[in-house]
This record gives sequence, structure tokens and C-alpha cells, in this order.
Amino acid sequence: MRRARSQSVLPQSRASARPGAGQFALFGAGDFACNLYWQSVSFFLLFFYTDVLAVPPALAGTIYMIGALWDGVADLLVGILAQRSGARYRRFLAFGALPLGLAFILLFFAPPLSGAALALGVLLVQMVFRSFYALVNVPYVAWSARFSPDSGDRTMLAGLRMLFGTAAALIVATGTPWIAVRLTGSATSADGFLAAAVLYALVGVLLLLAVAYGARAATVVENVVESASITACLYVLARNRAFLTLNAAAMASGIAAALLTQSVLYYFRYVLNDTAGGAHALGLMSVAGAGAVPLWLLASRWIGLRGVWLIAVAIGLACLGLFGAIDSRHATAALLLLIVLQGAFSGFHLVFWAMLPNTVEYGQAQHGVRVEALAFGAAALLQKIGLAVAAGLLGLFYGHIGYVAGAVQSGATIAGIRWLMLYACSGGLALSALAMVLNPLRRDTHAAIVADLPIGD
Repeated sequence: MRRARSQSVLPQSRASARPGAGQFALFGAGDFACNLYWQSVSFFLLFFYTDVLAVPPALAGTIYMIGALWDGVADLLVGILAQRSGARYRRFLAFGALPLGLAFILLFFAPPLSGAALALGVLLVQMVFRSFYALVNVPYVAWSARFSPDSGDRTMLAGLRMLFGTAAALIVATGTPWIAVRLTGSATSADGFLAAAVLYALVGVLLLLAVAYGARAATVVENVVESASITACLYVLARNRAFLTLNAAAMASGIAAALLTQSVLYYFRYVLNDTAGGAHALGLMSVAGAGAVPLWLLASRWIGLRGVWLIAVAIGLACLGLFGAIDSRHATAALLLLIVLQGAFSGFHLVFWAMLPNTVEYGQAQHGVRVEALAFGAAALLQKIGLAVAAGLLGLFYGHIGYVAGAVQSGATIAGIRWLMLYACSGGLALSALAMVLNPLRRDTHAAIVADLPIGD
């Protein structure tokens, strides 16, 4: 492949490019807005389909899977659009914030439909929501590659974004049933879910607009010196070993985390006979995830990002082993293990978001083409494929083991819920460790790459 002239995107003075504390906080707050939406979908949408709209579990899982797959396609299309146009990322946030909020409200609206009409209606609404989410989220996360060229700054930003995201997850996990109970007297009422969605949408729209109009201009020159074709960019991504192995590890761990997280509500309601306990567990898991972030940030300074990933895998596998050994109805022990597991998962999130921008410079150094927005769009596509696979597996497996929403489950169903959490999650974590071992971004590799890249005007 002919070596294309690189886009000049690094700042003239690296020292002057360092963002201030206020910009860290403002940019990180965008993740709070995105996670009000994302965590609501992750925690409650499948449950909303099966236990509120009474959609059969296999069909609900299929609807969720199709939506997640479309989400990934939309991510890739937005990445291509941003890569080709060279558009400033803030414009995507400014344009998409309001329609995203409105689509999110519709996502938790119970339409007066049934049967095939209901299934088609909720699928279409989910696809509209995911389209606008991609339009906002892909440019937002791609912006992190321009926030600072320093890997330490990127790691700190990733940690701060995680803290904001975890705060949103905590609010969603505990606030959604709280709002529902206060307004309707039931934690699983359609009106309760809709009220929570309206509140989250209002906050999300305002925060995303604040980021769009108040976040610092990119530290890099946003005018493209020379833009490679999309085909050339895809070629570079396909040969970027840092990008490929990081995303393989993220897909494997993401499937494990999704299967575990989406099983929590079912586990507490049907295995432990504690309907309210599931939401409380998700809330405590969110707190644990936030509490682990500073520890992972500190650990990354000593052992690097790859080391953090591998230690998180070891902790996760140990917890799952203990989960398999304890009595299935030992609620306290199960809750403690879930909390520690979430702490391990936060390590994966930190490494992924800190390392993903670094793969951009790795590919640029190897091939002379800076693939930025398209890289984040492709990464989002791969993530969504993993989530779609997890949702599809969950719905099909629950149908296979005889799950019936709202009923007393059989012994085989209860055992199936538990063993899916154990074996599927363990396999995903093990595969993620293998992929990360193959990643070429060791400690100080990125700093050496950035030092050798051409400086922009």
C-alpha cells in the first residue's frame, strides 16, 4: 500500500495543549448524559419488554439483538460520515442532543399494541433511538483522541468519564424503580418507566448541549491536510494489530459483562425471590465500579494498561469460581461477589477507553494515515455486535430453560439462570485475556510513537 501523507493533527506545542481541570470535568460530564441513556437500555429495556410489555423472552431477546446490531451499523455509518467530512465533532452533539432525548422517551412508552404490531413498533422505536445515539456518541468518544495527545491525560479522562458514567448508572439503577414506586406504587409499571425516561432525557439533552457549546476546541488542528479514502482507512484498521486485539478483548469481556448484568434482575427476582434486591444490587455494583476507578488509575501507573486488564481478568475469574461454589440462595455472598465483579469490569472499561485513542496513533505510525472517527465508529460496531450476541443468547437461553415472566420458575430454570452467569462469563473473560496478551501497546510504546509523529501547523 502506498504510504499516504499523514493528516497533521498534533498540536504545535504539546505543553500548551494540556487541558485544564474544568475542561476535564465538562468533557467527562458528556459520559453522564450518554450513560443515562445507555445504562437504562442495558439494565431495564429487556426487562421492560418481557415483564411490562409481556413480550415473550425469545422474541424480546431477538428484538434487542436486532436493535443492537443496527446500533453497530449506525455507529460505523456515523464514523464514516465524520471521517469523510472532517466535520467538527461538536456539531454532531449540538444537532443530535434533542432528537436523541425524544427518541429515548419513546423507547419506554408502552404503545396500545399487541402481538406482531407491538413487536414491530418497539423494534422501530429502538432503531430510531440507537440511530440518534450513534450520531451523538461516536463523535463524542472520537473527540477524546483530540482532547490531548498525552496517554496519561487520556487515561485520566477515561477514568473521569467512567466516574460520570458510573454515577449515571447508579442513578438509573436505583432511581428508576424509586421514581416508579413514588408515582405509581409499583416498581414495574409502564408509567413509572416512562416518567424516569422523561427525567433522564431532560438532563441528558442539557448536558450534551453544554458539552457541544462549552467544551474546549480540539487540541489538534481540525482542518484535514489530506484525507485518505474510506477504503484506505478500512485497510489501515484491518492491519492495526493494536486496534484489533483491543477490540477483540473488549468484545469478549463485554459479552461476559452483559450476560451477567442483564441476569441480575432475573437472578434476584426468581432465584432469590427478592424483586427489589435486583435494582439495589445494580446500584451497589455501580458504586463498586466507581470506587474501583481510582484504584485502577493508580495501578495503571505501576503496571500499565495491559497489566490492569490481566489483573482484572484474574479477579473476575476468581469471583466467578466462588459464585459457582456457594449456595445458589446465599444472597449476601452472591451480592458481594457481584460487587467485586463489577469492580473488575470497571478495569476493562478504563483500559479500553484509555487505549482506544492510542491505537489511532499506532496505526498512523505504521501506515501514515490517521484513522480517527472511523476507528471509533468501527470499535462501537464491534461492541454492539458483542452486546447483540449477549442479548440474543440470553433471550434464546431463557426460552430454552423454560423461563416464564412473572411465574414461579422451575428448578431447571433457576439452575439455568445461575449457570449461564457462571460459565458464559468465565469463558468471555478468559478469551479477553488471550486477546490482550497479543496487544502490542506495552508501557511507554505510545509515548515513543507520538514523539516521532509529525507536528501539525
